[in-house]
Amino acid sequence: MRIGVITSGAAGMFCGSCMRDNALAAALNELGHDALLIPTFTPIRTDEIDVSEGQVFYGGINVFLEQKTWLFRHTPRWVDWLLNRPWLLRLATRRAVNTDYSDLAELTVSMLRGTHGHQKKELDRLIGWLRDEVKPDVLLMTNALLSGIIPEVKRQLGIPVLTTLQGDDIFLDALPTDARRLCLDEIIRNDRATDGYVATSRDYADHMAGYLGISRGKVHVVYPGLNLKGHGGPRSERAGEPLAVGYFARICPEKGFHHIVDAFIELRKSPGSPPAKLRAAGWMGDHQREYFEKQVRKLADAGLGGDFEHVECPDHASKVRFLQSIDVLSVPTAFREPKGLYVLEAWANGVPVVQPRHGSFLELIEATGGGLLTEPGNTPDLAAAIRRLLDDPTLRTELGRNGQDAVRRRFTSRVMAEETIAILGRYVAASPVPPAAASVS
Repeated sequence: MRIGVITSGAAGMFCGSCMRDNALAAALNELGHDALLIPTFTPIRTDEIDVSEGQVFYGGINVFLEQKTWLFRHTPRWVDWLLNRPWLLRLATRRAVNTDYSDLAELTVSMLRGTHGHQKKELDRLIGWLRDEVKPDVLLMTNALLSGIIPEVKRQLGIPVLTTLQGDDIFLDALPTDARRLCLDEIIRNDRATDGYVATSRDYADHMAGYLGISRGKVHVVYPGLNLKGHGGPRSERAGEPLAVGYFARICPEKGFHHIVDAFIELRKSPGSPPAKLRAAGWMGDHQREYFEKQVRKLADAGLGGDFEHVECPDHASKVRFLQSIDVLSVPTAFREPKGLYVLEAWANGVPVVQPRHGSFLELIEATGGGLLTEPGNTPDLAAAIRRLLDDPTLRTELGRNGQDAVRRRFTSRVMAEETIAILGRYVAASPVPPAAASVS
């Protein structure tokens, strides 16, 4: 099967969605299918081998300029080609992650309008390439915010198109109310041309069906999976070292970095608590530097500044080393987490987790027995659960082994690809127009 997987770069940030999409495309190809990972906005950034196409569609510079002025809606192809160079996109958008989501409201609405938006030229280029060169049997989008592409794909290619749901609400909730309503109206309109959806957990499938106003029957569930290469090696000996609580995720309020800081302070203040350390790693944008420093000051004020360490993990090997240096992982997100890749990565290295009882965490921990659940936003509850694991090495080992066994058996990129193929294959088989016969009406 020839599969087009359209993903979205995140302006140089390590992004869970594009990392998942990259792992999926690589695994689809390993299964013998022909999967093309097609980046939009910016090149993707992943700590594994990047399997995406070398060209970027809907380049971030072009779509921004087309939104701002009519002139760039009519520039010649060579100008667009120049502005879509991957190196230029990386350079020009490296500070784009500092942009307030609300500043992107008008651009998002415009793109959702497809042929009626200011980025029609970008849509025409993508459709022409798909139709004339790629000729896919099916298209899988990375999120509903790109659904403005779908009606024209259906009109010109006549192939099934499915959309992955893996964090769309986080972006939409950050928009002004009026803009969010316009976006939802356009997504519902584009739903008429969308064959189906793939969500990364049952909880998120239920939530997004109601949030977007789409049929729950159109939403399938495929849990994320890891390429296990490099994970799970022998853990380094740490005899005599303090136990370590780890946080591995983007350092920002929505991922709950301040919650783990508060829980660590609560933990260390409790009578008889072990002399544990807090180690944190993950991508941090310049716009979160003040937030991060506030949390560091909070630790210092509690007399725990020397028990905190921020670790840079710029590649896969350093990430694995970090995970193997901690005894418990906790990323107490403030939002409903749709994927939880960092939980799977901790388990792949035998590390138990403590997570809030919401989003995908409930399903993942119930399926694996690899951790403990706590009341979301409840600092004493989080501190007590972490303390329980730190005090009980037998329980830590048991939960870590449960998680590791489950990841190896159930949460691999190969399983993710096999389940995705099973879904896509049904739509391709039921497609009324064979892809080779598709024509422009």
